[in-house]
Amino acid sequence: QVQLVDSGGGLVQAGASLTLSCVLSGRTFSDSHMAWFRQAPGKERRFVAGISGSGFTYHTDRVKGRFTISRDNAKNTVYLQMNRLEPDDTAVYYCATSKIYARVLGTNAANYDIWGQGTQVTVSS
Repeated sequence: QVQLVDSGGGLVQAGASLTLSCVLSGRTFSDSHMAWFRQAPGKERRFVAGISGSGFTYHTDRVKGRFTISRDNAKNTVYLQMNRLEPDDTAVYYCATSKIYARVLGTNAANYDIWGQGTQVTVSS
């Protein structure tokens, strides 16, 4: 059974840093494109960052220069390093992948069908 378990969220003040982690089990991690999405209350789930199996990364403009996605294939883990957090970053963060092996899955949530349970990030002003 393919499973994603994400963790690392918390309550922090604006300007602080957090690192989210997500562990994949049940499939070959090194071949899996991974991504982070976030969903704020009353809003749709939105793309944050993605990383291919070979390490190609891309980030939404809202987080460029502040957030960095990375992966450790030996640990089957993808990370999201978040620096200079802002109140608008408050959301539930989800890691995601797809049953289909693809080099790049893109920014559309509909391309992903395996999701973590979510981890809450709250940034106070």
